[in-house]
Amino acid sequence: MTSRPDARALIVRVLDARSWKSWDEPPSDRAVPGSQYADEIAAARAATGYDEAVITGEGTLDGRRVAVVACEFSFLAGSIGVAATERLVRAIERATAERLPLLAAPASGGTRMQEGALAFAQMVKITVAVARHRDAGLPYVVYLRHPTTGGVFASWGSLGHVTAAEPGALIGFLGPRVYESLYGYPFPEDVQVAENLYAHGLVDAVVSAEDAREIAIRALAVLCAPRRGLERGPEPEEAGEPAEAWEAIMRSRRDDRPGVRSLLKLGADDVTPLNGTGTGEHEPGLMLALARFGTAPAVVLGQDRRRQRAGAPLGPAGLRVARRGMRLASELGLPLVTVIDTAGAALSKAAEEGGLAAEIARSLADLVMLDAPTVCLLLGEGAGGAALALLPADRVVCAQHGWLSPLPPEGASAILYRTVDFAPEIARAQGVRAADLMRDGIVDRIVPECPDAAYEPGAFCRRVARTLEYEIIGLLDTPAQDRLAARLARYRSLGS
Repeated sequence: MTSRPDARALIVRVLDARSWKSWDEPPSDRAVPGSQYADEIAAARAATGYDEAVITGEGTLDGRRVAVVACEFSFLAGSIGVAATERLVRAIERATAERLPLLAAPASGGTRMQEGALAFAQMVKITVAVARHRDAGLPYVVYLRHPTTGGVFASWGSLGHVTAAEPGALIGFLGPRVYESLYGYPFPEDVQVAENLYAHGLVDAVVSAEDAREIAIRALAVLCAPRRGLERGPEPEEAGEPAEAWEAIMRSRRDDRPGVRSLLKLGADDVTPLNGTGTGEHEPGLMLALARFGTAPAVVLGQDRRRQRAGAPLGPAGLRVARRGMRLASELGLPLVTVIDTAGAALSKAAEEGGLAAEIARSLADLVMLDAPTVCLLLGEGAGGAALALLPADRVVCAQHGWLSPLPPEGASAILYRTVDFAPEIARAQGVRAADLMRDGIVDRIVPECPDAAYEPGAFCRRVARTLEYEIIGLLDTPAQDRLAARLARYRSLGS
């Protein structure tokens, strides 16, 4: 098993060679001279070569200037007291003032017990500094190391836009030794480990330090990408003659039709998958990622039709993942691309009790009022409220055989005729196909399929990616207030 790097070794592995510059000044100790605490600090300095539990500074990451704050666990268990806090906060404030992305690498038992309540309250000060950095629209990337517990995990360790964790790392709110001392029996095994946090949607990746470097490079390539002055290519080609509604629906349901993962693999660059809601929920049927389509950066949230079929239909947790993506786009000023491709939301006791209808409503409200540029892609199936939740956008693009309907046509036929036999006629009458949606002002542009995306997955995905790039760049050149006003006017006038 690879040894765990200390703070300085981690920085060497992650940053460009010889780019590190320390920002640290000698700390102001709070220990009373001659006290046991003063002796502990002196011993820690002699044993570790560190003067405090945190080090801060800057370097370059693939040539990009970044700020770094990192804990050193060997120094009094990485505990955070007043002096360590002051060092951290000054570094975060400097990163904010100089508009630098911030990389954080906690490894800590939490608050320094020798300094008591005052040290405990320092977590508020650190959280404020991180919040102001985020409010400035600057990326905050966290790498949780072994171990990260207590107040550190419950404050600046849990506020990353992107969060990765060290393999096998102990990560939790209450340390297992404290838990056993308080309650008399051990904490359940395999709960407070990085891999379990990933399984529950609390971290985005579990990776080594070397792989953390690559994730940070890819993420920052999107999070820090230029938003102005991007060159807009030629207008995308138009689609040919539309298929009949039922034929389009049948084509959209093919197992070999490219979905959102194919689109990102074949049509996008610098793709960084994100995982879960960040609040303890994970749903594989909704993919969240950072990506670039050509030169255009985006937060992508897309329905993964294949995983919905293999596991379960999209439920309320999937929409909470989507809303995480919306918040990320808003906070960082990144364009948002939503991808609709679903046979419909979950119909189950768990979905009802989990607030599915309310989550659809919240997604609609968040998306239609979002201050970031938004593009919706109707990639294939678009059935029911799960599709509607990701629809309202500044621009709506539809694949030639994509469609949108209040229910799968079979469901509508069952409602009207008590049989599914009239589904083709219902689909035609409801105006669900791309050409009908464009006629009615729901869709702005149709991406050709030549003649079917399943026959040309690579070419189709690249065509979609070029269209998304074209639409995103056009929106980035429009003032935010004008975009929002136009979006609200669009949906106000729909059907008038």
